[in-house]
Formats: sequence, structure tokens, C-alpha cells
Amino acid sequence: MTQYTLASQIAFVHLMSRKKQTFIAALGVTFGISVFIAMIGMMNGINNLLEDLTLSATPHIHMYRDIQRREPSVMQRLLGNTPLIEVHHERPKNEQKKLRNALTMLDYIRKDPDVYGASPLLTAQVFYQYGQHEIGGTIAGVDILEEHKLFGIGDKLIGGNLYDVLTTDNGIIIGSGLAETMQVNVGDKINVTTVTGTRVLLRIVGIVQMGIGAIDNSRSYSTLHTAQRLLQKDKSFITDINIKLRDLYKAKDKSHLYSNLFGYKAEDWETANASILVSFTLRNTITYSVSVALLIVAGFGIYNILNMTIYEKMRDIAILKATGFSGGDVKAIFMIQALSLGLGGAIAGLLVGLLMSYGISKIPFEAKGVINLTSLPMSFSPLYYAIGLVFGLLTTAAAGYLPSRKAGKIDPVEIIRGK
Repeated sequence: MTQYTLASQIAFVHLMSRKKQTFIAALGVTFGISVFIAMIGMMNGINNLLEDLTLSATPHIHMYRDIQRREPSVMQRLLGNTPLIEVHHERPKNEQKKLRNALTMLDYIRKDPDVYGASPLLTAQVFYQYGQHEIGGTIAGVDILEEHKLFGIGDKLIGGNLYDVLTTDNGIIIGSGLAETMQVNVGDKINVTTVTGTRVLLRIVGIVQMGIGAIDNSRSYSTLHTAQRLLQKDKSFITDINIKLRDLYKAKDKSHLYSNLFGYKAEDWETANASILVSFTLRNTITYSVSVALLIVAGFGIYNILNMTIYEKMRDIAILKATGFSGGDVKAIFMIQALSLGLGGAIAGLLVGLLMSYGISKIPFEAKGVINLTSLPMSFSPLYYAIGLVFGLLTTAAAGYLPSRKAGKIDPVEIIRGK
């Protein structure tokens, strides 16, 4: 029988001789890891849901004319940067918001192999007439088939048909929240007034639910031609281009490229949703911090139990060392105990965490305006279980190291003489 096998047997005897304390120590690890699994799964489930909802209605790159962009005056272009010329409170030029050569730009962008799709956009600020009330909102004039390709509008219709907007004169697809507020349905007609005073009668051919209140409560979709006619603009009048890439993480580089190439503002999705991304990071930080604290507390419990065991087993340790066990062998006995507690508690924690996560995912939860959400979102990524297992073992190993080192340094002669 090897020394390691004997050390393992002795460690097992020590654990079984104090079953209640052993169970409590392992339970601490189980609790820490199970809570970690459940918390991180729910937080990341919520983050994934919000990210999917955000990106489902957000282009990877949004190109438009930036009215805040300051261009140098004629004198500044002629004389360069000189202290002789200083302009205060300069007003922007009285220029239209349209993108020049928008169709040519669209054709160029669509030929980019990194681009999944690009859709023209003309936004009309309007007032929806509801009796004596006026509800402010927008009508997005788009290439409806390209918009469906990029944002899946057709899949989010809760009434009507996507293709009816192409065949119906003055047809629009209205947001679900707006339809509910105005108490209208598919086939109804509504009066819409532009900010310039033009009033048009539009027919509702569809109701869409994007899952984001700011969109569903105020936005409608029409063909680009309908929006141009509503604003009394020509067929080349396009104010925005929405772009989706095959790899969304290339958006920042591509936005700089298109901005420099075409001279218009190109905003990537990370910049546009910076506050949302920060909230994701904060939630994850809080979750990991709480979970790590729980595992550290469990580690202190194991440390205290092993410390007490050493004091109670000092005579046994002295006898072991007197019969030929080295300090390393004694150290191994207590490290085996610590790792056994950690491994047993970690495996139980993974199973309990899985059951907790499954139970949470079945809790009924309805969020108004969110499609197909009947229960709390939960992520079951194997990565979280791997992190929980590794961190649980590391915590218990660290908790067992100091007591085992102390046990390995015990002088058997002093212990026996003291007895």
C-alpha cells in the first residue's frame, strides 16, 4: 500500500468521524456554487434577451447627415488655421437632411462582402389624429423587403401581411402600442398630419410588435415612396441608411471607413447603445462579486473546520509522524480532506444550481410588449458550470493549504511529551 493510498484512507476516516461538520462544510460550497450558477444564468439570460431585442431593431451602422458637424468657412479654407480669423456662434448651413447620391452609396455598400444588407430610410415626424387628440410619432419610409431581411419585421407582425404594404396605396404598418392606444386594427384608416401641416389618410395593413416600447408606441412603417409623397419630396430623397454586417463586431471599423469615404456620420451599434452595454457590465460585475463572496465565505468555513480537526487530531498526527510519516504526508492528508470537501460540494452545487436554474426558467413571467416571453429568461451556458467547479476547488484548496501546512510542521516529540 502506497503512502498516498494510506493518506487518502486516513483523510476519509477523519471526514467520516465528524460527519455533521463535514456535511456543513460541503454544504457551504454547495450553496455558494448553486447560487452562483443560478444568479449568473439569470443575469446573462436577461442580458441576452435585452441584447437580442436591442439588436433586432438596431442597425449595426446608422449613416445620416450630422447637422452638428462643423465645416470650415470659405476664409478658413483659403487661409488655413490662423488667429486672424475667429468665428463665434456659427450657425449650420441651411441644407436639406437628404444624403446626396444615396442610391449610389447603397449600391456600393451592398457590394461590400462584409455587409449582410443595407436599407434606405426616410423618417417623417407626424401627429396621429385620435379624436381631438394628437399623438406624436414617426413614420419610417423603408424598402420593406430589405427592412424585413435586416430586422425581421414580417416575423413580428401580430396582424396583417407584410406584402400588403407594397400593394396598398398609402398603406402603413403600425406599432402595437400605438394601435392599442388609438384602438385601431388592420383595415382601419387613420389621419396623419406632418409637421408642415400636410394631412393624409392612411390605411393600416399590418400591426407590428418589435418588443421595445419606444418603437411600438410611436413608430409606423411605410414604403419609401409613401413617406416621400407624405413629405412632398422626390424619389431620390433619403435621409438615412441602415446597415447590418455579417460580423457585428466589425461595425466600429466599418463605420469609420464609410464616414471617411462618404463624408457623412456613420454611428456603430456599440456607440449608439453604450449605456445599455454599461448596464450589462455592471450587472455581471455585481453577480460575480456576490458569488465570489459566497464561495470565499464557504472557504472560511472549511478553513475553520480543518483548523479544529488539527487541534483535535494532534496526538494522531504526532503518532503518524513518529511511525514514519513525513510532514508532506501529513500535509497531503489534510489537503485531501479539503479537496474532497470542495469536490463533493462543487458537484452537488452544480446539480443544485442546474435544478434552481431550471426552476427559475419555469416561473411564469409576462412582460408587456415582449414577444414570446412567458417565463424568466435563463442561460444554461456550460461555461458558468466550469467556472463554478474550478473556482469552488480553488477556494477550498486555498482554505485547506494553511491548516495542512500547519499540521505538517507539528513536532511529534513536543506533542507526546505534552500528553
